[in-house]
Amino acid sequence: MRVRFYLLPLLAVLLLFGGCAVTPPYVYHYIPGRTAIVANGLAYAPPAAPQIVRDAITAGNEIAGMPYRYGGGHGTFYDTGYDCSGATSYVLHAIGRLRSPTTSTAFRHYGESGYGRWITLYARRGHVFLVIAGLRFDTGWDGDQGPRWTTRSRRNDSAVLRHPSGL
Repeated sequence: MRVRFYLLPLLAVLLLFGGCAVTPPYVYHYIPGRTAIVANGLAYAPPAAPQIVRDAITAGNEIAGMPYRYGGGHGTFYDTGYDCSGATSYVLHAIGRLRSPTTSTAFRHYGESGYGRWITLYARRGHVFLVIAGLRFDTGWDGDQGPRWTTRSRRNDSAVLRHPSGL
């Protein structure tokens, strides 16, 4: 009887704090043969990358350097500027992993949970970015600039990690 009395409050505390995990920040770690590099604003796939990852990097390069535009990439994948989810949608659509543009909040439920082997989405309410072959593709890294490749670290408060199936 006494064990049940203590067990119930302990169970309640575990349930309350069990979902409070902190998403680790994105930090670039170069691994020869497995990590993309960036030069002059463009990303270059590592030799070991499968074709679909190379295609994702090519798609990111197509819009890298375009201006930031709130709502950009949502009416159509092909736009004159992109916000974070528009840029993410563009890349995933280019590799056949997304049918229509999606919001940053909706990306919290995209694909499978956790880190991907080659592609990971960091999604939270109000922002999303991709990490492809270890390199970050993001709009929110230096003011209101459009999609860019970067090796800069980034905090990920309240982000969930998602990835396309098999990647």
